[in-house]
Amino acid sequence: MLLIAALGLAIVFGLMGVINLAHGELIMLGAYATFVVQNIFKPFGEPWFSFYIIVAIPIAFIVSALMGLIIERGAIRFLYGRPLETLLATWGVSLILRQLVRSVNWSLFMAIGIFALLFFGGMQLLKRLVDWQNIRSKALVILLPLAAGIAIAFNLLLGANPALSKPWFSARNVDVTAPTWLRGGTTALGFQTPYVRLFIIALTILCLIGVYWFLQRSTWGLKIRAVTQNRTMSSCLGIPTSKVDALTFALGSGLAGIAGCAVSLLGSVGPNTGQSYIVDTFMVVVVGGVGNLWGAVVAAMGIGILNYLIGSGTLALFLTSVNAPQSLIDLLLFFATSSMAKVVVFALIIVFLQIKPAGLFPQKGRTAEL
Repeated sequence: MLLIAALGLAIVFGLMGVINLAHGELIMLGAYATFVVQNIFKPFGEPWFSFYIIVAIPIAFIVSALMGLIIERGAIRFLYGRPLETLLATWGVSLILRQLVRSVNWSLFMAIGIFALLFFGGMQLLKRLVDWQNIRSKALVILLPLAAGIAIAFNLLLGANPALSKPWFSARNVDVTAPTWLRGGTTALGFQTPYVRLFIIALTILCLIGVYWFLQRSTWGLKIRAVTQNRTMSSCLGIPTSKVDALTFALGSGLAGIAGCAVSLLGSVGPNTGQSYIVDTFMVVVVGGVGNLWGAVVAAMGIGILNYLIGSGTLALFLTSVNAPQSLIDLLLFFATSSMAKVVVFALIIVFLQIKPAGLFPQKGRTAEL
């Protein structure tokens, strides 16, 4: 789970240097997209319902990728090279997305559509009719409040209708039911392993292979790596750096959506679902080495296993069996909860970063010099 949640962040933070605090909310959007697809398939019954997850995965990817593209085009593209500003901007976006999920209804949805049509459509029309560069500032001062005012008035007008003002999701958590073929589990080496977990492992491996192939073997992957290493030279060689930035951010956001699809199979989904993963995913990327996918794999395995061994009390039981000092066993038993285990793991990560501040697999060459 840590790895599939961190894959998108490894691209956005590792390759682009953008501190995206809205990554957790992109995971949440993927989970809600899975919930919506499930509800669409429910009336059809079996066997169609069993295949909803196959449809939900690409839908979750597309929904989160589109939202990531909107975030990049609307805010991030003005803040490249300014990590503190990207942190504050994406934190604000995360708050907006959480509140949007709580409040969104048909009236709000249509009001947002009207705002987008008036604002962006108005800009495109002005670009065709007049010299946009000369009137840009004045046009934005007029267009923005005009489009927002009409959209707000439209929302208030439609909000009087109870059918249109009913929230789609509200603040309550919703449940995603696993397909029939993912229920139950199998026994291997004396351990009971749920099919859902095996499915998530397979999904993570496929995502990892796909991302590696895209970055290393495709033309756009080559362009992404070129822009990452030297943006100025890439631009001089004709690479459209703006399109590369948008594609990279959309790809990382789409992977967060797939992670949300996996998260929805493990428990209920709510507006704060993504907050449970955001800190852990940043730790995976930093410990593994910024921009290194294989480092993310090793870090995710290490952090996840260590969390389990300490939080479940397994490590304390093992030390008891080998007659370790009782004081050490008592200390581990004190931390044998999921929340306290995270405290220990974070403390160990802080110590580790004092020794290897660049992570397990630090960047080399031009990328490390930038």
